[in-house]
Amino acid sequence: MSKALANGLKLMTLLVMAGIIGCAPSHHTQHTAPESKPDTKNTAPTWVKLDTVKAGKFDTGRMWTFDFPPKDHLKNEYDFHATDEWLDNVRMSALRFANYCSASFVSEDGLIMTNHHCARQSITSATKEGEDLHKDGFWAPTLADERKIEGLFVDQLVEIKDITSEMQAAIDAGSTQKDKDDLKKAKSKELEEKYGKETGLKYQTVTLFNGGKYSLYGFKRYTDIRLVFAPEEQMGFFGGDPDNFTFPRYNLDYSFFRAYDEKGLPIKSTHFYKWSTDGPKWGEPIFVVGNPGTTNRLKTVAQLEYFRDVAYPLQLEVLGSLATTYGELIAEYPEREFELSDQYFGIMNSQKAYNGILGGLRDPYLMQKKYDFENTFRSEVLKRVSLAEYAGLWDSISAVRQELRTFVKKSFAYSLNPSFTSKYFFFAKALVDLAKEMKKPEDERQPMFKGDMLDKYKANLWPEKFDKPLTDKQLQQNIRVFQMVLGNDDPLVQKLSGGKTGKAAADYALSNGKVTTKEGVLELANKSPEDILSSNDPFIQYILATFDAGTELQKKSRALNLKESDYNQKLGRALFEVYGTSIPPDATFSLRISDGVLKKYNYNGTTAPVFTTFFGLYDRFYSHEGKFPWNLPEKWVNPPAELDLETPMNFVSTNDIIGGNSGSAMINSKGEVVGIAFDGNIESLPGQFIFDETANRTVAVHSSGIYESVADVYKATRLANELKNGKMNPDDKAKTDKQAQ
Repeated sequence: MSKALANGLKLMTLLVMAGIIGCAPSHHTQHTAPESKPDTKNTAPTWVKLDTVKAGKFDTGRMWTFDFPPKDHLKNEYDFHATDEWLDNVRMSALRFANYCSASFVSEDGLIMTNHHCARQSITSATKEGEDLHKDGFWAPTLADERKIEGLFVDQLVEIKDITSEMQAAIDAGSTQKDKDDLKKAKSKELEEKYGKETGLKYQTVTLFNGGKYSLYGFKRYTDIRLVFAPEEQMGFFGGDPDNFTFPRYNLDYSFFRAYDEKGLPIKSTHFYKWSTDGPKWGEPIFVVGNPGTTNRLKTVAQLEYFRDVAYPLQLEVLGSLATTYGELIAEYPEREFELSDQYFGIMNSQKAYNGILGGLRDPYLMQKKYDFENTFRSEVLKRVSLAEYAGLWDSISAVRQELRTFVKKSFAYSLNPSFTSKYFFFAKALVDLAKEMKKPEDERQPMFKGDMLDKYKANLWPEKFDKPLTDKQLQQNIRVFQMVLGNDDPLVQKLSGGKTGKAAADYALSNGKVTTKEGVLELANKSPEDILSSNDPFIQYILATFDAGTELQKKSRALNLKESDYNQKLGRALFEVYGTSIPPDATFSLRISDGVLKKYNYNGTTAPVFTTFFGLYDRFYSHEGKFPWNLPEKWVNPPAELDLETPMNFVSTNDIIGGNSGSAMINSKGEVVGIAFDGNIESLPGQFIFDETANRTVAVHSSGIYESVADVYKATRLANELKNGKMNPDDKAKTDKQAQ
């Protein structure tokens, strides 16, 4: 899940830069009355009575903050009394793993648990010459064998301060949107630095409810983190990308690290989760404690309709083009499969993710629940005189999106995207930059265009390693998307394609371009600025016609985005005034606790089991004839007699998670580990904007399966005992005590 979303988020970032996402127009029409109505373009089946569909109690999810722990909810739902002591221990046992995953302490001696897929780059870092830890896994038989991972850190949330009044006062002191944004950033930095000097903690300002509340989180950071154990990658990612977002699953997606102190000794952690070898039980509450990344559940209908009608379709066009590019390359150059397959499957998985989200946005039933929530919210605002200033915010947001819609696709087409755009356009851009700078007097040029640096600039215009097959295929896909976005009759598209489509269009551009060979690029680089700028090269002409215009469109997008950000912040205040802490804020990669239970769900005409077992692992292995990605490492092909094949391996629950939750511990009401979250099912993907418990499920590794594999397959006795006892073996402890002396 995390790998797919990481690829998708990278592309999302590039689309944000182009003005496509975050500040783009919506198909939603401006409100003339305080009521949101479904877009008739996506009509519901005749059996769905949309006028009877109402927002659900937990549509905004169950990602509760520790600022406002859901004590009443837990008491009413499960008859569980979450004491302050229990909540503090749960919070302090949880960790943020670097800046991309979640983790937790699982022993008093600093043992850390997270997902295998969160540990991948650390495993690479720990690999020594002649080793292949991804293939063979890693186990440190002794403390001395635990390997330090340079640059890795974990953060423990030890303090929470409410800074709402300070932040909102700073924002309100601004007279323009830019002033407000600048003052907000300045106040945030001031508070973080002030408390950081006082306590030595690392502070972060956390925005909740889109600005309805602000908190200052103080973290204790551990920077000496060492790898203790990781299974083989094939066990940590069994089934690969084809199985991602599916269930039943058969993964051992876990790994273990240890935090050390300044003296180089394992830390002593007062707070940690004890281990349950029994795992979760039917009917009992299960809690996921981790750092969910980003959700859009509190966005307006106008914003969601934009995602549905503009952002995600365009995102999928880009992903589709990339998938075609890499798929064709692998088919034509099978010797490059190993080199390209990781990127290709990541792209395919991102397609799966965004198709799932878009499918949810196109579901009339789910969207009707969003309309009903917004209408109810607006009605409450209109009823209260004290909230009168917020009444027009929905219309203001819709107006911003309408304005952005008029140029958003052009902004995308005019932007250079490193992951998507053929390098020929970048060569052309570099030559145009050269020509423009050379027209200036030398003392007014940028440093790289003066003296010896100029010769170096020209020499580096063509890269040492150039992937022509990839670049040519990207060009074909670029032209296809430009034709879709700008239209076949657009003069720029015509100049690039010669009025042709597909491979013929790319061949036309290649045959008429001068920047498509090293010789052509260097020849142009040594011509006069006028010769470069008047070149008939279609790539140079495209850059000349679009770059300045694209820059202006992006500037316009940023200004409108700033305006919408101000509206969002005000709407967040209104939201908190109306709902308070009865609903959770959107995810912000800040620590949350999510409650749920074991529960089956219906899919594909059948019912998904709650648990899978090691029996199922071998069934899937043999059903796929042991072929990748369902093959098994050598020590698993013939399991030891001690391995109980009836042991639960993976399971599903109704907990609410999203990307960023990877590595989150799943605990019971005793604070015991019953599993580790590593994925969501395909039905959970609309959880980006709405939480629907009908089939939304968290997929986790069972604590029994973890313990069984560690103890009986890997024979990692030292680790197994530490998990079971919550502390190191006496022999290890004696060694550390001796070191401390």
